[in-house]
Amino acid sequence: MSAAAPRRGVVEHLVAPDHPSSRGHFEGNPIIPGAVLLSEAVLAIERSIGAPRAPFSISSAKFLRPARPGDRLVIEFSRSGGEISFSCAVEGSIVLTGKVSCPGPSTRA
Repeated sequence: MSAAAPRRGVVEHLVAPDHPSSRGHFEGNPIIPGAVLLSEAVLAIERSIGAPRAPFSISSAKFLRPARPGDRLVIEFSRSGGEISFSCAVEGSIVLTGKVSCPGPSTRA
């Protein structure tokens, strides 16, 4: 019998200070592009749950503030059925909120 994946969780993720996506986004004031931030958040949630969520679809994503190379993201998430709602914060300020629709955990042993 395997342990059930958490229904709620908090995971931290450090955006690499030399993250390659920040080059050119923008000179002297680098930010992490939204698509990369969203990808990093979903991957961190997958690692926390212990199972890949792919294939998945992004139901919603709202980018509220920029995230920068070297930022520590605090990602809070909750699962309900086949949907994961999440928010990402940097130093207490929300930078991203979203929902991802995905299949249930694998039944493989």
